[in-house]
Amino acid sequence: MNYKTKAKILIDEALPYLQKFKNKIMVIKYGGNAMINNELKNSVMKDIAFLKTVGIKPVVIHGGGQEITKEMEKLGTKPIFINGLRVTNKSAIKIIKKVFANINTEIQNNLKKHHVLAKCVYNCMCVIQKNKELGFVGEIKSVNTKKIMHVLAEDKIPVISPLGTMNGQIYNINADIAAMKIAVGLHAVKLTILTNVDGVIEAGKLISHLSIKDARIHISNGVITSGMIPKVEACIEAVQLGCQKAHLINGTVPHSLLFEIFTEKGIGTEVVTNGN
Repeated sequence: MNYKTKAKILIDEALPYLQKFKNKIMVIKYGGNAMINNELKNSVMKDIAFLKTVGIKPVVIHGGGQEITKEMEKLGTKPIFINGLRVTNKSAIKIIKKVFANINTEIQNNLKKHHVLAKCVYNCMCVIQKNKELGFVGEIKSVNTKKIMHVLAEDKIPVISPLGTMNGQIYNINADIAAMKIAVGLHAVKLTILTNVDGVIEAGKLISHLSIKDARIHISNGVITSGMIPKVEACIEAVQLGCQKAHLINGTVPHSLLFEIFTEKGIGTEVVTNGN
């Protein structure tokens, strides 16, 4: 690509979005297969550092289910899931806290390598117990957005682990739901969930724009299945509750985050209120 082509992309495609999103909050759910190796981690961190550098305000919520499972198995504990949610007893919550602390610190350190500062936000979600069968798994009742805004005011990127508290007890939370609740609470301009597929696929073809109505139909008829269901449901609720845009993108594609934000065609699946 020659310099004229590069300049044209920057001016004609990227500039309108740079102007549109400057000083706006974007919530990014980062986890799963986008965290599997250092090359992918570096790509995502570079994208987030770029967003911060051009005046956008990213807020990062990370996952870590695979790392938790590995750590549990290493310690001789077999993970148990009910309807896709991890049963979390006292020993499991200790493992989860340790794994999340390590992931959160790693994200901060990786962002620092790209010359942007980040900071963990502790205890910003209050929960109730989802049900006794799941143990220490929480359902979010409120988000303390002041804590997150305080970190943004320090000119740092908030990095949040999907943990909540109730009466001083730590509870595990689904990271996609946590990202949605935080995006809504912060009045974010965009919620982007990084996953390991290109988006919602129907008959081998990517659906670029998915209405809430069609998303629910695809869940009921089995087009959207298993781990994609909570991600799509999080996007649906985000849009319904006022988040301007919600996207599912493939975090294993290098710089997919930038393609999604700064190009007209975008990448992945955008959940919208209607089909237009």
